[in-house]
Amino acid sequence: QVQLVESGGGLVQAGGSLRLSCAASGRTFSMYAMGWFRQSPGKEREFVAAIAASTYYADSVKGRFTISKDNAKNTVYLQMNRLKPEDTAVYYCAAGYWTWQPAGGIKSADFGSWGQGTQVTVSS
Repeated sequence: QVQLVESGGGLVQAGGSLRLSCAASGRTFSMYAMGWFRQSPGKEREFVAAIAASTYYADSVKGRFTISKDNAKNTVYLQMNRLKPEDTAVYYCAAGYWTWQPAGGIKSADFGSWGQGTQVTVSS
């Protein structure tokens, strides 16, 4: 129901940084949990980070990625530092209606709205 548009992807060297942005439409942005997922060719879509009443991160990105939210700008961000080649993927922004971490962990089905994705490529 909420429309999402990602931006900020690109090509960076290992160890570098990128900040992804996700702009949301509508007036209910603050009501949603927001998340980031990523998908590489031949692999399943995997959870990266989410922000609701708290923030949540996949083990693979803890300490390197930070999710944040600016309700006034209807935008969610993913700051990615110390990037690794294995971070290469299409990154998708998502919106869901929940407050606390769903039972069993955060998964794609917990989000009902998705952006079109932005490519992140990390070179060696």
